[in-house]
Amino acid sequence: MSRYVQPVPDVDDPYAGDRLLRSWLRRQLGPAGHDAAQPRLAALAADVVGPLRAAHADAEAHPPTLVRYDPWGARVDRIDTSAGWQAQRAAAARHAVVALPYLEAARGTWGAATRVVQHALLHLYGPESATFSCPVAMADGAAALLRTPEVDAGVRDAWLPRLISTDPDTAIVSGQWMTESQGGSDLSRATTVGRPAADGSWRLTGEKWFCSAADAAVAVALARPEGAGRGSRVLAPFLVPRYAADSPLAGEAAAPDSPAPGVTVHRLKDKLGTRALPTAEIGLRAAYALPLGDPAVPGLVRAMTLVVVTRVHNASAAASGMRRGLAYARAYAGGRQVAGGSLADDPLHRATLGALAVDAAGAFALAGHAFALLGRVEVGADLQAAAELRVVAPLAKLATGRLAVSSAAEYVEAFGGAGYVEDTGVPRLLRDAQVLPIWEGTTNVLAVDVLRAVAREDAGTPLLRRLAGAVDLARPAAPALADTLAEVLRELRVTLAEVAADPGAVAVRAGARGLALRMAYALTTALLVEHAAWGDEQAEVAARLWARRWLRHEDVSADAHHHLDLLG
Repeated sequence: MSRYVQPVPDVDDPYAGDRLLRSWLRRQLGPAGHDAAQPRLAALAADVVGPLRAAHADAEAHPPTLVRYDPWGARVDRIDTSAGWQAQRAAAARHAVVALPYLEAARGTWGAATRVVQHALLHLYGPESATFSCPVAMADGAAALLRTPEVDAGVRDAWLPRLISTDPDTAIVSGQWMTESQGGSDLSRATTVGRPAADGSWRLTGEKWFCSAADAAVAVALARPEGAGRGSRVLAPFLVPRYAADSPLAGEAAAPDSPAPGVTVHRLKDKLGTRALPTAEIGLRAAYALPLGDPAVPGLVRAMTLVVVTRVHNASAAASGMRRGLAYARAYAGGRQVAGGSLADDPLHRATLGALAVDAAGAFALAGHAFALLGRVEVGADLQAAAELRVVAPLAKLATGRLAVSSAAEYVEAFGGAGYVEDTGVPRLLRDAQVLPIWEGTTNVLAVDVLRAVAREDAGTPLLRRLAGAVDLARPAAPALADTLAEVLRELRVTLAEVAADPGAVAVRAGARGLALRMAYALTTALLVEHAAWGDEQAEVAARLWARRWLRHEDVSADAHHHLDLLG
């Protein structure tokens, strides 16, 4: 009797096989703009299904290691990473995954919609990048921060070209050193201190507990300028070179790739997921740093430039991971025989995958909208987009992060026992998804941020305006959907008025998570309605099922089963 071997799932080209992505680009960019983007997107997709998929597997199989001492006992704190990790780094530069929004040629072609094209690149690149998408996000955030007018031109000119280089030999990425063990998300408890030096640079001393991309050439760190007082507003962002080659404090005898003086890697984190990504605890002892803006001026608001960028990247990672997980689950179902037939034809399994396809479509629309707003803020200085982005960035991040985890759990289950076996790669879907509701603010932290935005900046008004517009768009073709949106709109108007009146009320604070998710789900419905009104049948079906599933909490199994081929 021969031994049965299940065929390996063979997924479609992630660009050619994603109808929603392509139609979204046609609407956002116009036919000519989409035509201009296609060669870039097709080239990245070809790399993803070929060498980058192999690089992803290699990086996951060979996680980073910390070498503290050289053979003669000298402290080196070297982080060794795999060839696969280095291949991902080179591909991110070569395909301009970070650089695109900063390139004059790209802005000349797509204008404010350059960020839309970047989102498409990330949608293709992220799911099988071995989470190199994380240093990509932080490099983008650091580049955005360096471009702000408050930053010294000399600092900008020295570092920005390296962060946005498309040459793998010169491109760098950035880490992010903000979290401290005693504070976590409560930045007001940060104890890292910055002291000015005579040459205009600063020296940072403190302990950073969770430093992502610890092998990056540079990091953005938060520190409290000496004498600045308590609280979080006074914290200032600094650029910290990671290696001796970029630190004026290093002697001529120091090896260029040795750590900069005052930077000590205590240990690498042993994490649930994102295992290919080097994350460390790092100590700073009078480490050389460059201020990003005037440290005498409260700097947390400057650092938020970086945080907004990384939050929308987080949403993109969630949405793209959901879409790729769906592709793998469908491919597996197509090759799996159960109960005398194909698993792909089983009504119950189709219904399960159909509901997941609805979630993936909604997450994509929400993340894509955040990138579109970011582009309008950066290129057009669009004040309306800035007001909307203030609430959309946290909403997109918190809602997609939670959806990514629940979807990943379903994808693992969809593979049965094979989904529980590490060497299939399927368990990574769940392990890596779990970071998404945590990094850059947990669901509760972001929900409170939403309350703050509504109360202090009237950030709920742009959302209500978009919902009202979606009601009008949906009314002719989908009156039941329009009624659902109108009902939620009335509800949110009342609730947001209560938030604005007393954001610190116990009931308001206790209900912040539910309110934020309700806002995010309503916004997602509106975005799908807008795309459906443009003429996309997939978005029209997704909008109806999303509203029933997440606004009315109905069982959509029968319709999800029927529409799987359209949605997936």
